[in-house]
Amino acid sequence: MTLQFWLGFAAYLVPLFPLAYLWHLKTFKAAYDRLDLFRDQVIVPFGFLSMAMQAAFFSGVFPKLFTGTNWVLNGLQFALIFFLLGWSFMVLPVAAKYKMNSVAGFMKLETAFLVIQFLVTGLLIAFVYRT
Repeated sequence: MTLQFWLGFAAYLVPLFPLAYLWHLKTFKAAYDRLDLFRDQVIVPFGFLSMAMQAAFFSGVFPKLFTGTNWVLNGLQFALIFFLLGWSFMVLPVAAKYKMNSVAGFMKLETAFLVIQFLVTGLLIAFVYRT
């Protein structure tokens, strides 16, 4: 694996882990508590492992999928495509299957999180892979 792969990996994981931790377990903790969705003791290492797996995947596929010379456009395309994909398996099915106090509240929180997640990580990975 190349240095660029590892930089792309870091470009995804380094900002995402603190963002996700602060978003879900600090900043909006009270909102998530009202949803009655999370367990009392979340298993943070599972979340970190999930993000590391995503980082490896996204860093590996980015240069294969986004070959344009405008890195900002590549990053925005990444953000849009993977936001839609992520929303389809991280928001819709959870809202459909899990018992929670407000489906709309959950969808708003998680949609906002995913927008930020993929804008930040998409632009950072695109910057790493710019030509």
